[in-house]
Amino acid sequence: MINNRKVIVVLPAYNAEKTLEITYSEIPFDIVDDVLLVDDASSDKTVEIAKKLGIKYFRHRNNLGYGANQKTCYTKALELGADIVIMLHPDYQYTPKLIYSMAYIIANDIYPVVFGSRILGNGALKGGMPVYKYIANRILTFLQNIIINQKLSEYHTGYRAYSAEVLKKINYQNNSNDFIFDNEVIAQIFMAGYEIAEITCPTKYFKDASSINFIRSLKYGFGVLRVSLLYFFHKAGIINSKIFKMNN
Repeated sequence: MINNRKVIVVLPAYNAEKTLEITYSEIPFDIVDDVLLVDDASSDKTVEIAKKLGIKYFRHRNNLGYGANQKTCYTKALELGADIVIMLHPDYQYTPKLIYSMAYIIANDIYPVVFGSRILGNGALKGGMPVYKYIANRILTFLQNIIINQKLSEYHTGYRAYSAEVLKKINYQNNSNDFIFDNEVIAQIFMAGYEIAEITCPTKYFKDASSINFIRSLKYGFGVLRVSLLYFFHKAGIINSKIFKMNN
């Protein structure tokens, strides 16, 4: 707990048996109050390892998708009384050691949302991100910044911290159940008038780290551009998208 703010780390998991324990071991429990794992119907021993480690968990009976996993993560964390929710992938691609910095920024009311950026400081290439993914990331981010009129270093990181206020305000339940969920959340945050801080985040690419194949990457690329255009046209009053309907 920081400044009387309850900090909960959520782990959206799918077949994370090989990396869950090392990820969990580096979580700073001197400031983290609770950890919640949501398993999206893994076919391995992710849940068994979570039980062994004493992690609170919730399991989807069927594989619902990365976005659906996050929806459960955030809803359950808010039900547990979280003031700050930090989404950390249990595949050990992102270091849990940055939880300190991310949580403190929110707890001290500097920014309500913090992203760990792989692009700041060239962390992505140093960590082994494939060159084609790096180039795609840079092109998509450049186009999204123009369309949305923002200046993020990247829109595609999976390491994020949110104040409960933000999660309660945006209507994330209306978002996709697939990977495009992350970009819809960013668009919702900006539409609601919140700002996003970024900190440099080293990352690791290795065999057991999660990734999507080329075809899904291509689908994702077109999807994020669609989200950006939805944002632009909604903000201009040309269309009315349900994902931008805010909660009271």
